[in-house]
Order: sequence, then C-alpha cells, then structure tokens
Amino acid sequence: MTFFDNLQILIVIIVLSVIAFKALYLRFTTGINPIVIGRGKGPWRIVEILSLGSLGLWMTELLLHSLHSQYDIFPQAINVAFMRTGPVRIVGVVLTSVGLFTFILAFLSFGNSWRIGIDRQRPGTLVTEGIFSITRNPIYLAFDLIFIGVFLVNVTWFFMIFGLLAVVACHFQIRREEEFLRRQYGQDFEEYCSRTARYLVW
Repeated sequence: MTFFDNLQILIVIIVLSVIAFKALYLRFTTGINPIVIGRGKGPWRIVEILSLGSLGLWMTELLLHSLHSQYDIFPQAINVAFMRTGPVRIVGVVLTSVGLFTFILAFLSFGNSWRIGIDRQRPGTLVTEGIFSITRNPIYLAFDLIFIGVFLVNVTWFFMIFGLLAVVACHFQIRREEEFLRRQYGQDFEEYCSRTARYLVW
C-alpha cells in the first residue's frame, strides 16, 4: 500500500472513532442520544437515512479502494486518467488533511451540543466559540474538503460524482438546519450569522 492508501484508511478510522467516542461520551455523561437522524417526518426523514447510507457506501468504497481489494465496488478501471497526476494528488492530500483537522476542531468546540440530525427535543446551546467563530458549519466544511480531497487523491468517477453530490447535499442540509436554528435561538442566531460566515467567506 502507498502513502495515499494509508492516509485514506487513517481518515476513515479517525472520523468513525471521533464520532463513536463523542456519541458514547454524551450518552453516558448527559443521557443524551446525539444520533437523531431519521426522527423527523415527511420526505426529509428518508433523505437523512439515505444520506447516512450513502456516507457508509463512500467509506466502504474508500477502504476497499485503499486496500486494493478484489471486492472493490467501483474498480480502478473507471479512474479519471487525465487528472491522475502527482500534483493533483498532493492537492488532494492537503485538502483532506485540512478537512480532517477542521473536523476534529469542530468536535472539540461543540461541547454537548453535537448531534447527527436535527434534535427538536433536546437541541443544546448555540455554539459560537472556537472554530465556530470562523465558520458556522465546520463539520460540513470539513466533509466538503475531505470529499473533494479524496476525489483528487483517487481520481475515479465514483469519488468525483459522490463528492459533487455530497457538497450539494451538505449545502441543502445547512440551509435546513439554519431554519431550525433561527426558530430555536432567534436574535442570538441572527447576530451570530451577521458576524460569522456560513463557510469561510461571507
């Protein structure tokens, strides 16, 4: 396996470990179940479940691809060959590393307010400190960087199409969460929006 393969395996391990640790920590210290995805009603419930399943598919393909498994869901034969160069892969490593660092900082800043999904029953407090003072959506920003970076490292049609769809899906989920936060926190959230970018730029 190459450096790129090991890096991507490490990314999956770190992301899953951070999520699992945070979920268990909140569950046992506060009694809060932070995984509330799919609890809503209507079409968004199905969209949330499908999104989580798609993320699982992405991680599975990333692991199989990095391990050069014969059971790779989308084989290397569909690589986007014209982009598979050393400099492109290095840019991918940089974006992926920045995304992973942002992801970890977000979890450190989130405190007890972290959730997967929109928690209408026990939403927690509005977090505006730490990395949240730079971007209102550090976890989504982190995933965007990781999705794009992984595509540039592997340069396959699967990672390209998934990355583009995931970035669009994250944006719509951000807008949906903003509506909830605006109703939940009112003027506090409006003031937060006025001084902090949705991503990194106004």
